Amino acid sequence: MEGHGFSVVGTRRPRVDAGLQVTGRTVFADDISLPGMLVGRLLRSPHGHARIVRIDTSRARALDGVEAVITGADLPITFGILPVSQDEHTLALDRVRYVGEPVAAVAARDPETAARALALIEVEYEPLEETLSVFDAGSDRLLIHGDGSGRNVHRRAALEFGDVDAGFAEADHIREDLYDFLGNTHAALEQHCAVASHGPDGRVTIWSSTQVPHYLHRTLARVLEMPTGRIRVVATPVGGGFGGKTDPFSHEIAAARLSMETGRPVKITLTREEVFYSHRGRHPVLMWLRTGFKSDGTITAAHLRTHLDGGAFGSYGAATLYYTGALQTSTYRIPAYRFEGVRCFTNKPPCGPKRGHGTPQPRFAIECQLDAAAEDLGIDPVTIRRRNLVEPFTMTVNHLRITSCGLAECLDRVVEASGFTEKHGRLPAGRGVGLAVGAYLSGAGLPIYFNDMPQSEVNIKVDRGGGVTVFSMAADVGQGSTSMLATIVAEVLGLDPSGLAVVTADTDLTPVDLGSYSSRVTFMAGNAALDAAGKMRNLVFEAVAAELGTSPDVLVAEDGRISMEGDPEKGMSWEEAVRAAVARSGPLSTSGEYRAPELAGPYKGSGVGISPAYSYSAAVVEVTCDPDTGMVAVDRVWLAHDVGRALNRTLVEGQIEGGVYMGLGEALMEEHAFRDALHRGPSLLDYKMPTFLDMPPVESIIVETDDPEGPFGAKEVGQGPLLPVIPAVANAIHDALGVRIDEVPITPDKVVRALRDLAKGGAGRVGPEAIPEFDYGRMISVDPPEGFSA
Repeated sequence: MEGHGFSVVGTRRPRVDAGLQVTGRTVFADDISLPGMLVGRLLRSPHGHARIVRIDTSRARALDGVEAVITGADLPITFGILPVSQDEHTLALDRVRYVGEPVAAVAARDPETAARALALIEVEYEPLEETLSVFDAGSDRLLIHGDGSGRNVHRRAALEFGDVDAGFAEADHIREDLYDFLGNTHAALEQHCAVASHGPDGRVTIWSSTQVPHYLHRTLARVLEMPTGRIRVVATPVGGGFGGKTDPFSHEIAAARLSMETGRPVKITLTREEVFYSHRGRHPVLMWLRTGFKSDGTITAAHLRTHLDGGAFGSYGAATLYYTGALQTSTYRIPAYRFEGVRCFTNKPPCGPKRGHGTPQPRFAIECQLDAAAEDLGIDPVTIRRRNLVEPFTMTVNHLRITSCGLAECLDRVVEASGFTEKHGRLPAGRGVGLAVGAYLSGAGLPIYFNDMPQSEVNIKVDRGGGVTVFSMAADVGQGSTSMLATIVAEVLGLDPSGLAVVTADTDLTPVDLGSYSSRVTFMAGNAALDAAGKMRNLVFEAVAAELGTSPDVLVAEDGRISMEGDPEKGMSWEEAVRAAVARSGPLSTSGEYRAPELAGPYKGSGVGISPAYSYSAAVVEVTCDPDTGMVAVDRVWLAHDVGRALNRTLVEGQIEGGVYMGLGEALMEEHAFRDALHRGPSLLDYKMPTFLDMPPVESIIVETDDPEGPFGAKEVGQGPLLPVIPAVANAIHDALGVRIDEVPITPDKVVRALRDLAKGGAGRVGPEAIPEFDYGRMISVDPPEGFSA
């Protein structure tokens, strides 16, 4: 109970599906085998940019055991996750835009025959000029989308809040710095997989390892030109997503179309190499940041420019661009702020959302620059942050509404737990500590497709024996959302979560939830579950009150009984109460919903970054560095996270530890690297990630601020903990060696290069030296919100 007056909220419990997982009974998409099932495979482009002159599939079609072959002409309608970026074909029609783009698909009786069929498809390409970086994209090149030549710009943004020039004029000290955050990918253990079955009733069912069954449902209806009522999407348990399975993918649509062609089920499981080429991971972002400070460290103004290498297609990129600019004001009071950004098309796999979606890159920049500014001003890293922290229940200059905010407590607790103040600048040579903070959304404030409908819905059914079933389309991608739903409903009804059944992520059975992205499920689906459970409790309480001759207001639900408050003997068991309720009201079924409040500011782009609540975190990282080899060993991490309220403390700590792990990988070794348009190492052998030998002890500190709008006060913990880890590592390396590596990942060669530069009397810095020139578009000036106080 942890002293909060709850029965199950705030306790430590195993996941409700833990037994199935640890005994190997969880059925993932690739575990599905249907009678007569065929093997599907995709033929992919070997070129980064080329015109498709001719495709001949006749030899593949004639091969014994091949049941169907399709090309782009069979699926001519484009798709994409955002309404403004419907720019992909399932199979390339006239041009390929990255190595690995699918151009044809086959369905065959076995994997060997499918592979032989792919080899028999003849594709004649005419190679075209490639664009491979934001510098290329900013020059006159052959357009990746459209005809002719020009700049390969996907989206651009230019926003100004308050009087930025006056803010800089007021500053005693101004820093301008360049930072580069190289791209990386999710590397989920489970490869993408989809199984499709077109039945004799004309309906298509698809089982897929997707995080967004609702949006896949919409995409299939669009591309297959079928009513949604004739398509069923079942999101199978996901073996790791981290944002990598939130786009609709070609293999999902191709499997459905191949099943429609053959009348037999078709399974397509991507190889690990195909997963790397499908990508949708972290955008490489080149950044320029200018910040003005008073002599005491108070920020007077900031100006940020970001340049995103988006790859070949839009994906979530329009939102990613705005995310790189929106959340800088969520941690620090910035009285005047200017943001300019551009997302470019390049001939590489499309980038998309990865844990933190567009915010780890600028968070790295602002936290590293803040440490550098503190050093310039003779202030310690803790003081300069404390001097600028946002306050609870305030507005930011760019119209973000801050509600609960435990950032100050997060900062204080990691500083105290780690002994940061005693260690910073005082550890032996080669050892150091670094500090950083972060903030993240508890769900995006607007749905991807603007509409007036709820963003989350939950149904609850109670049978005559008292059995409770919760229905939600939220996909459990490993974060434990199924357990979260069971916990909330169980708390309201006075039951044990392990006794509830939870049916999730099936478009035929469950009401809409928009998906597991933007760390929205606990806040939004949790509030919908709370709403539905409250209605169910009211039905049962009214029946029990009538039986007892009292008012529902004096009843409580606890330990499987409905009874008078303070007198557990006066009441009845849950099963007896349910029978009374069914007799009184008929079948017991309730629905709950959640709609985010209207939060968008008065300007284009204000829909990105708004959220009903923000989580906060702070991290201290301690490192030991070898000056001869440049190797960095992380000794320990302290991370405090303001989660609003911990619904399940064990799962919260698991999310914190997962965020730390991913952050350390991105800080020190992970890079989605290319040689021209070809991936340098599309395998888990070549793509370096931390092993358990690299993982340091993590001290997870849960900060609770009881958000007034969260379910039982809860906020997100899925993505936020990653954010401060990366800049904290960079700041720790500076404390240990005196060098600044302004480029992620911080690999040993960069550390050695910076040390050699320092030894020669240089600045001891490794990082970008320039940014490309772009027209960011007409600057939109926005007045600060009413009540804003710098």
